[in-house]
Amino acid sequence: MSTPVVGAKRFAGIIGDGPWKSPAFETLAAAVAAAITDGRIPVGARMPSERELAVATGLSRTTTGRAYAQLRDQEYILTRRGSGSVVQLPSVPGGRIDHLLSPAGADETEIDLTCTAPVAVPDILGAYERALSKLGAYLPGTGYYPSGLPVLRELIADRYSRRGAPTDPDQILITSGSLGGAAIAVRALLDVEPHEANGRAGSSKRVLIESPTYPNAIATLEGAGAALVSYPLEFRAEGHHWDIDAMEQLIRQTHPRSAYLIPDYHNPTGSLLPESQRPDLARALQGHGVVPVIDESLVELGLDEATPLTPMAALIPDSVTVGSVSKIFWGGVRIGWMRVPRRRVDHVAASRLGLDLGAPVLEQLVAAELMGEHDTIVADCRTRLRAARDLLAAQIMDWLPEWKLIVPSGGMALWAELPEARSGVLSIAARKHGLRLVAGPNFAPAGGLDRWIRLPYTVAETELAQVGPRLAAAWEDAKSMTRRGPTGRARIVA
Repeated sequence: MSTPVVGAKRFAGIIGDGPWKSPAFETLAAAVAAAITDGRIPVGARMPSERELAVATGLSRTTTGRAYAQLRDQEYILTRRGSGSVVQLPSVPGGRIDHLLSPAGADETEIDLTCTAPVAVPDILGAYERALSKLGAYLPGTGYYPSGLPVLRELIADRYSRRGAPTDPDQILITSGSLGGAAIAVRALLDVEPHEANGRAGSSKRVLIESPTYPNAIATLEGAGAALVSYPLEFRAEGHHWDIDAMEQLIRQTHPRSAYLIPDYHNPTGSLLPESQRPDLARALQGHGVVPVIDESLVELGLDEATPLTPMAALIPDSVTVGSVSKIFWGGVRIGWMRVPRRRVDHVAASRLGLDLGAPVLEQLVAAELMGEHDTIVADCRTRLRAARDLLAAQIMDWLPEWKLIVPSGGMALWAELPEARSGVLSIAARKHGLRLVAGPNFAPAGGLDRWIRLPYTVAETELAQVGPRLAAAWEDAKSMTRRGPTGRARIVA
């Protein structure tokens, strides 16, 4: 296979035309490294020569030469005499795949569609540098901030208030990701006296959860001792739908103490609870004493023009909301938060101390730096994800027209219905074709969903462009395989 060449003019268009802060070679090298890590410059591509790039960017030949030298030192490019410079990714001790996240592992030729996590935003290195310069002020203390750094809590509280849910910083608890917040919240909500339960023995441990839902949430809730009550989202021609009447009937029958719900760009379907249904959901939950944990990890990722919807925290004062920066800024920034009703803050905080003593100070400072540029970063993220969603949807429609696909208005993945219940064998067959998939039953709290597959569009554009043919070939193999799907138990995916 021939090596792709990125021409100097196109290369300059990808990395931007400055201004190049002094020293210019470091700024240029950082821009190139960011474009490589987020997939805008594909691995394996041949770079323009130092002289060509100097002409295209208006920089000196000395500057581009020093930038290339830095990129070689950082292992972003490999230069061979007579062959030019080729893009690569730096080596990572132990590999880039966390085997807890992806138990089967993956090699560099595979396209990993098991994880909905973005590549790092371009300014993340700058955010770490600015955060590091502020770290010294915190070093005289113990380093423990179980509630979180005040500067970050204030930023998050302000965003809730501006969205229509007035929030005091004291209501915000910083956590290690939104899943950590959900674990703390459910543990606290299930820790009640028998007379606080909803009328039946054991009901204080029941938690209502949508089906399908986020697999790690299934494992987290069960780990907290919850008895899961599965509420199936209804699939209609226009997408997945919350039938609030059916949900309320299930609540009457099972008397759950709490609920874990994702009303904003639901994972994995991408569905959005309409504004007209939000008051109905609030009445159904509050009327039966169900205290929900609302996961807003994807709330910022509306990809089509739409009026911002009322946060459930404004409609259900006693609800707990969890959120995270990981789906916007980068999965490696493991900072999340909880918005807790005032009357529950002490109890939830005490429950949290049984799990950990707070999120890392440096990462909280990084999150605060990035939150300061929130609107710009989110706008860029939406633009990138919108293009990726449309590219992947077009691929599926072209290569697998028999699959049913509703393009979601937000989120990070497509949720496709297969003609046959074979997502389990499809995930097995896909490995032969260089794809890693998570089968539908992993998203089912009570089993089933083998007719469905989640397809994230968070990988680089060059990888997305290969998904259609690989997936079509894998589907042909899956149709001839003996059905050997997963058991329906959730495994760790993001």
